[in-house]
Amino acid sequence: MTKPALDLVIAALETIREKSDRAPRASKAALARLQTVDSVAVSLPAAPEASEAGLKTSAPPNRLRSATAPQAERRLQPPSDKADLLERIRERVRACTKCAHFACSRTQTVFGVGNPDADLMFIGEAPGVDEDQQGEPFVGRAGQLLTRILKAMNFAREDVYIANILKCRPDTPPGSFGNRPPTSTEMQTCRPYLVEQIEIIQPSVLVALGAVAVEGLLGVPGTMRELRGRWHTYNGISLMITYHPAYLLRNQAPSEKRKVWEDMLQVLERLERPITERQRNYFL
Repeated sequence: MTKPALDLVIAALETIREKSDRAPRASKAALARLQTVDSVAVSLPAAPEASEAGLKTSAPPNRLRSATAPQAERRLQPPSDKADLLERIRERVRACTKCAHFACSRTQTVFGVGNPDADLMFIGEAPGVDEDQQGEPFVGRAGQLLTRILKAMNFAREDVYIANILKCRPDTPPGSFGNRPPTSTEMQTCRPYLVEQIEIIQPSVLVALGAVAVEGLLGVPGTMRELRGRWHTYNGISLMITYHPAYLLRNQAPSEKRKVWEDMLQVLERLERPITERQRNYFL
């Protein structure tokens, strides 16, 4: 018989809790995704035996994997459902007043933009003045450069998902110009929204743009010299760290531009996208 996916998971978690010293955990976003699935065609005994290592059941192994594997869950969840879940978070962000100084100074929040079912997701640090006015991330000069990078990768902005650590532009003292980087406290306050976005989108590859984005995402500071150009992992997702486009606007050295492009070639390879000879020899 079929059993609602949410009930199946809850029953398994309750069994784990009874038999283990450590309580199991499930994110709100994961539970919300399960609620969008009416049922999963997997038969299990009425009182399944479970352990922290996995579910023990008499059901055929291949059928069990089809219900629990992350990729299977992704197939069961249509993009429209992801869009609905993201919209709920967007509404919470729009009304957020956790940082009172941002709530008073912002023009509007800047949530994220792109394909909810994207395989590739870019993460920046915080909205700037252009983003604050338009309500969309990466629309200023740095955003225009990011769009050119995407085009060279044979992506449109609509193919990927773009978001920031912060959903509000950091306030600046009266009379000052430009943008300021967010503080560690501000990033940690806003970070849960980004975590939920990533859990819903489930990209195959994340790209963190700049050291500030890395600190906001991973919670630890680091230098780009140490971090960029090699693969890292965030919650099981491949993570590439590279320079922020704004850095390339300040530093026009061909060697720095080439570093970013080499990082993007690695991203294309990880996504198993075809790479032409022209792309391999390309400079930003």
